[in-house]
Amino acid sequence: MKYFFAQNRHTIQRLGFAAITLIAVVTVLPIIGTVVFILIKGSSAISWNFLSGFPHDGMRAGGILPAVIGTLYLTIGTAIFSVPLGIAAAIYLAEYAKDNQWTRLIRLAIINLAGIPSVVYGLFGLGLFVLFLQFGTSILAASLTLSIMTLPVIISTAEEALRSVPQAFRTVSISLGATRWQTIRRIVLKEALPGILTGVILGLERAAGETAPILFTGAAFFLPRLPNSPFDATMALPYHLFVISTQVPEMPIQIQYGTALVLLVFVLTMNVIATVIRSRARARRQW
Repeated sequence: MKYFFAQNRHTIQRLGFAAITLIAVVTVLPIIGTVVFILIKGSSAISWNFLSGFPHDGMRAGGILPAVIGTLYLTIGTAIFSVPLGIAAAIYLAEYAKDNQWTRLIRLAIINLAGIPSVVYGLFGLGLFVLFLQFGTSILAASLTLSIMTLPVIISTAEEALRSVPQAFRTVSISLGATRWQTIRRIVLKEALPGILTGVILGLERAAGETAPILFTGAAFFLPRLPNSPFDATMALPYHLFVISTQVPEMPIQIQYGTALVLLVFVLTMNVIATVIRSRARARRQW
């Protein structure tokens, strides 16, 4: 009887592992298929002129340099505003704030903000930054809007990373004479760096691929020049891809898929950089 139940448990375990493996394969294969399809369709459009040229002939010819540079500017601007503020908020919630009704309400608000559709953030940015603060349709207004949108992701993941650091690290550091801030800055932040980087990259990737927020606040339909200041509008890869796919008649399909491929490579490059930094930081961990 015991042998029968043992065999039964092993059979159920193998079936469970097989089901999990099947679900993983079913989930991953469409993603790989989409990436390969875009790569095959878009690789023929990739050339130096395509990456370094300016669009012309109603965007049916030329390159996508203004969109690439604009996306880079928006991503950097988003990082400048959201990363320091998000990490600071996470440090306060994880290390200084007391566990009371007020902090629980703040955490609930952060979680809810992460689920708000991006178009709502775009309308908020339009009302606050473009109209009320009179920044106009600009890189600054778009970066601030994207920063507000990415803050919940950065705060949540950074707070969890800080809380995952063993309390013993803090106790030993303070017992050796370090102040609370010195402990956080030199010990806790260093050990939590891989998790914090994960949140930062997730937030910035979302910002780099969004269309709705920049549509209202900073993206230009057609602007065959590079922006000269943060108060200029700019082209951006997500919005440019939307425009050439839906608004431009007789658009060559190669340019559409080529633009999608460049955006995909842009996001994947951010992922690779974050993965390398995160792996090196984890290798130095002592726990």
